[in-house]
Amino acid sequence: MKYKAFQFLENGYIEAIDQRKLPFQKEPFLLKTSDDAFYAIKEMVVRGAGVIGNIGAIGVYLAALESRGDKHHVEWQSELLRHARPTAVNLTWAIDRMLTKLKNNKNGNSIEPLKKEAIQICEEDKENTIAIGKHGFLLIEDIWKRNGKKKVNILTHCNAGYLGIVDSGTALAPIYEAKKNGIDIHVWVDETRPRNQGSNLTSWELSQEGIEHTVIVDNTGGLLLQKKLVDIVFVGADRVTAKGDVANKIGTYLKALAAHDNNVPFYVAFPVSTFDFLLSDGLSEVEIELRGEEEIKYVHGLDSKGNYKKVLVTLADTKVANYGFDVTPNRLITGLITEKGICGANEDAIRKKYLN
Repeated sequence: MKYKAFQFLENGYIEAIDQRKLPFQKEPFLLKTSDDAFYAIKEMVVRGAGVIGNIGAIGVYLAALESRGDKHHVEWQSELLRHARPTAVNLTWAIDRMLTKLKNNKNGNSIEPLKKEAIQICEEDKENTIAIGKHGFLLIEDIWKRNGKKKVNILTHCNAGYLGIVDSGTALAPIYEAKKNGIDIHVWVDETRPRNQGSNLTSWELSQEGIEHTVIVDNTGGLLLQKKLVDIVFVGADRVTAKGDVANKIGTYLKALAAHDNNVPFYVAFPVSTFDFLLSDGLSEVEIELRGEEEIKYVHGLDSKGNYKKVLVTLADTKVANYGFDVTPNRLITGLITEKGICGANEDAIRKKYLN
């Protein structure tokens, strides 16, 4: 099976795009073992809630492959994989699903059943993102018609395209659908410090698809919203609580505040698997990943001679705090877009749509 962020090889291994090298170099990263999968998730070779879940599931399969189906080894490695990154719920969800398949397998060797289940998870995500794109597209189409079919300006944060959620993405899926349907669109792309997923990954994706876009520094969004240069905001999610609080890349909350203050619709797009119905209050209950200082202290890019360089931008001994995510309370969110449609970001609407 081939997806835009990774593919299964004939020998049973996985080849992923090393997202750390984009947009300057498109290089493969080979996953042969469950340890490779753990490293790829932990070190952000792959990232994005959906793809983290996919590679987590694949890691369980690779544990079976490397151990020739030894159940105890698979269970042990699965627990390691579960803790590769803490905030995105899709990782735990996918690993639990794989372990259920392992437990229910009564036919001896577990390699093929686990491989099929990992592929099934990826295929379901692919179909879900197509549906998310179609639902979100209706919002863009409505704005386009109300604006007299003039250009629709969209603001997004981080990367929630096909590099993060196979194979259409979440926040970018409606944008791809709008492009396909001939709507004139322009995307404001937050750089998304410190890893620059916007300027490095979202911009690269949109360039590949021929979609007009402009990269902005993270703090520009508020000004654009004040000046009415944004028609709608789309972001993805790493974990969504039962009452509609959203954990997403750090900086999302500030965009939601600015959008709310300027009466611009703010939508969150994600597959249903990103819900964590066991949590209610996102601010107090969601674990926020605290990442290493190096991500803030150094930037990566090309110098004037085209050489890829790593450059220190703070004093070497400066203390930094690198929170990877924040939580946007449901009161700031216009609606939630999943493969099942659009609903309000509140407990009653979520319960009625997903839990009844």
